[in-house]
Amino acid sequence: MVAVADRAGRLRYRVGPADLGTFLRSSAKPFQALPLVESGGADALGLTDAELAVTCGSHSGEPVHLGTVRAILSKARLDERALQCGAHAPLDPATAEVLIRDGLAPEPVHNNCSGKHAGMLAACRHREWPVDTYLRPDHPLQLEIAAVIAACCGTSIDAIPVGIDGCGVPTFSATLQQTARAFAVLADPHGFPERRAAAVGRVAGAMRRHPPMVGGTGRLNTDLLARFGDRLVCKTGAEALFGIGLLDRGWGMAIKIEDGNPRALGAIAVEALSQLGVITGADAESLASTHHPVVRNHHGWAVGEMRPVFRLEKVS
Repeated sequence: MVAVADRAGRLRYRVGPADLGTFLRSSAKPFQALPLVESGGADALGLTDAELAVTCGSHSGEPVHLGTVRAILSKARLDERALQCGAHAPLDPATAEVLIRDGLAPEPVHNNCSGKHAGMLAACRHREWPVDTYLRPDHPLQLEIAAVIAACCGTSIDAIPVGIDGCGVPTFSATLQQTARAFAVLADPHGFPERRAAAVGRVAGAMRRHPPMVGGTGRLNTDLLARFGDRLVCKTGAEALFGIGLLDRGWGMAIKIEDGNPRALGAIAVEALSQLGVITGADAESLASTHHPVVRNHHGWAVGEMRPVFRLEKVS
C-alpha cells in the first residue's frame, strides 16, 4: 500500500487504503530527534551533522557507527552503560563475524537503535532530565516526542495509539496518510514555527549529507539518500514501512507491505518514485537490482525476479 500526501495532509496518490494504521517504528526516528535540536541541545553539546544523522538512523553496527554513537555519549558525559536499547548482533555481516570470531557478545551499542538512544540521552542531559528513566512513556522527553509526532502527522496526541518498540521506547501508530503527511513536513516544514522548522531542516539535511549514518553498507536508506539526496529524504521502519519526503514538491510518501516482509520494499519505492517522476528512466535503470530484484535458488541460479505491477491512483 502507498499513500502520497502534501504538507496539509491532503491525499494526492494512493494504492490501497490510505487510512490503514501502522506503528511507525524506526521510521519515526527523524521526528524523535527533533527535540534534541529544537531545544538547542545539539548545538550546546557540539554535535556534528554525522552524529545527528546517526540519531535518526537504524545503523548497521559498523565501526564508524559505533564510534559515532560513543562520541555522542561522551559529549553528553555518559558511557555505554546508559544505553537501555538492549543488544542484538550487528546488522553488518562483517562486523557480526568479527564479534563471533573474537568470542564477544553483542552489546547495546551494536543495536541499530543505539544512535537514537544516544540522542535521547543527550537531550535529557541538556534539559537536566533524568537519564535512567528516559524509556518511560511518561518521561518528559517521551511526552515531548509524542507531541512532535502528533503535530507532524496533523493530529492530536490523544488520537495516536502508543506501543513499546523493540528497543524499549514508545512507538506511535498512524495511518499511511498521516505518515505521508509527516514525511512531507520533513521534506518542507514551511508553516511550522521558526524554531521547529529550523530543527526539521537541520535533521533532514544531516541525513542527506551523511547517508551511511542512516543505514549502512548496502542498505536501502543509505543507497537512496546517497543517490538522490538532492531530491528526497527517507527512513525505513520495521515490518516493511518506508517513509519518503519529496523535497521539490513538499510531499511525503508512505509505503507499507501488509505482511511485514520487506523484501519487495526497494522495488516498490523505486517504482513509486519513478511513476511520480522523482526518478528518471536512467536513474531507475541504474537501480535495476533494487527495482527488479533477482530471485536465486540455493545453487545461485537466477530463477525469477520480482516486478512491481501497481499503478498509483491520483486522488487530487
